[in-house]
Amino acid sequence: MLKTFVRFIAVALFALALPLAAQAKTFYWISHGSPADPVWTYFLAGANMWAKDTGQTVKTSFHTGDVPSQQEAIRSAIAAKADAIVTTSPDPGSLVEVVKEARAAGIPVINFNTPDPKVNFNAYVGGDLGIVGKGWAQYLVDHGLVKSGDFVWMPVEVPGASYGVEEEKGIATVFKPLNITWEVTDATLDQANVISRMSDYLTANRTKVKAIIGLGDMVTGSIKRVFDQVGVKPGEIPVVGWGNSRDTTGEVLSGYVNAAEWQDPQATSYLALSLANMATGGIPPGFNITVGSLYGKDTAGVYDKIMSGK
Repeated sequence: MLKTFVRFIAVALFALALPLAAQAKTFYWISHGSPADPVWTYFLAGANMWAKDTGQTVKTSFHTGDVPSQQEAIRSAIAAKADAIVTTSPDPGSLVEVVKEARAAGIPVINFNTPDPKVNFNAYVGGDLGIVGKGWAQYLVDHGLVKSGDFVWMPVEVPGASYGVEEEKGIATVFKPLNITWEVTDATLDQANVISRMSDYLTANRTKVKAIIGLGDMVTGSIKRVFDQVGVKPGEIPVVGWGNSRDTTGEVLSGYVNAAEWQDPQATSYLALSLANMATGGIPPGFNITVGSLYGKDTAGVYDKIMSGK
């Protein structure tokens, strides 16, 4: 039902975007992510597809967790008199002032991928990260993969960044009442470091770790390589987390990861830019759009095919 609704909204917004596209406009697509992170290639593809379909100019940039750099990019877009800005939130509260400046200049700002209720965005497109985190934790509990007193390891690329913080809050609502403890560790945004740090941690804590929740795509997509390096068999340690890469769909299909979250990255960028275009045409978006679904081995092939481009 959710997927059907999202597709309906996408079609409706695109239909609306066509007449609005008659006037040439410039949109800024600004991400806290890293171009080395596989999921961001799909987010970027959605932005590029929207630009091609509408004929509008979309200027994109990545800031790899550098908050001041992202703030400066938004201020540069304001100075350049952008028609609209779509941006992720790098850290909770970090964009309050710059978004206030954009709104004061009459520039709509659509938040995507990582929400931040502290900021006065025009709208949000993406997953509800609290619900996503809660869903991972509940999956482990409901399937009997963790129990009271267990310890869960949660690697993340950027500790303190909005996405991991919000996911952990959702996880805590399930784990705390059950006396399940956890630790969030820094894996960095460098693929080699991710594998090295995760392997070192698992080697040192293998008997303690009863399950793993990958709070980001790079860490979840590295599970097979880490397990193979440390000597952990598929299924020996339950794993859930993000699933926006073919590395992870392959891990789900081969049993290294139990379940993973598809974030609809292309659709997220496409819808965020469509809302931004709508807002420039004088139609304020009075709603958010929620995307995403948890998949297991039975449906992993569907998402693997989407990401293969076939």
